[in-house]
Amino acid sequence: MDEAGAIFKVLVLNEISPKGLGRLPPQRYVCGRDIACPDAVLVRSADMHAMTVPPSVRAIARAGAGTNNIPVAAMSARGVPVFNAPGANANAVKELVLAGMLMAARNLARALRFVDALAGQSDDVEKAVEGGKSAFAGFELQGQSLGIVGLGKVGSLVADAAIKLGMDVLGFDPEITVDAAWSLPSQVRRAASVAEVLRGGRFVTLHVPLLPATRDLVNADNLSLMPRGGVLLNFSRQGVVNEAAALAALESGQLGAYVCDFPSPALLGHERVICLPHLGASTCEAEVNCAVMVADQLRDFLENGHISHAVNFPSIRMSRESAFRVAIANANVPNMLGQISTAMAKAGLNIHNMVNHSRGEMAYTLVDVDSAVRDALLADLAAINGVLSVRYLPRLD
Repeated sequence: MDEAGAIFKVLVLNEISPKGLGRLPPQRYVCGRDIACPDAVLVRSADMHAMTVPPSVRAIARAGAGTNNIPVAAMSARGVPVFNAPGANANAVKELVLAGMLMAARNLARALRFVDALAGQSDDVEKAVEGGKSAFAGFELQGQSLGIVGLGKVGSLVADAAIKLGMDVLGFDPEITVDAAWSLPSQVRRAASVAEVLRGGRFVTLHVPLLPATRDLVNADNLSLMPRGGVLLNFSRQGVVNEAAALAALESGQLGAYVCDFPSPALLGHERVICLPHLGASTCEAEVNCAVMVADQLRDFLENGHISHAVNFPSIRMSRESAFRVAIANANVPNMLGQISTAMAKAGLNIHNMVNHSRGEMAYTLVDVDSAVRDALLADLAAINGVLSVRYLPRLD
């Protein structure tokens, strides 16, 4: 189907898994990199801060967890939800954390560099290996302590895997959700602070978003609490660890190794730093999982107004009992529902069902009515002070 014949048009800024795009049926959707007046945007890593987001855009979906590349605040002001895919790449990150722990414990990075340097020494390789391998003797993960800061999907999976490897796991998350708490292995000991985790873990791994409250979460003051020679792993966000403090701790021997997914000029070349090129979600499986998850979320929003896993909107769902639905994003202020109901009553519409949820300063309302909605009512609703966006969503057959 060409662009003109589509019901919904989706601008795709990066390569998105075909399995994800396949969740958007071609009889209703046209997707591509050159789309005029798109209804939505699908993105992975493209920086949207520098682009002008068309006024036609009703939603942005990020096929990944982080949304730092999206102007979320500006979209909130326009009543545009920004979806992401939390947990879709969790297994990929978990496996990379385990790999990082093993690389540090067994000195694998230095050992690989040593072996690579033997190239061209065909007759002396065996002798050189036997003579040099003692420099890379490490230790086993079994019996070691692991501290985890952040017990969401990734943190819970890391905890479970570490316990199965025979590690003693200590975890901290002041904002753990009910779902995360249910999925957390019962063997995880609960810590009361980041400091307690650092004090108790020979390995410490971080799984928190980068927010003002988490920037430099690990710093010179609390790094000194770790057991001497401990291993710090950061597969979260670069700014969560103060790099200068980590390097100083490495030089003093307080840290035995720093493993991270965020190379920087200050870290490159350090003998006891293991930098990976942002590989956390770089698996075929994770890319498919993320694409499928956000495509499903995007379709449910565009067709039904439902919201799940938006970083700036409340989650909301309402069963369809009418063919005529209106979705309204508005500031979370008093008397908004009264004004919406009054406008619909003046238009002669009977409200069949209504659900309103709020999240911070944002509120979102779904209203099912018993008859078709005219453009004049949509204009009246949009004119209400505090309303950010209005969409009419008649049921698609």
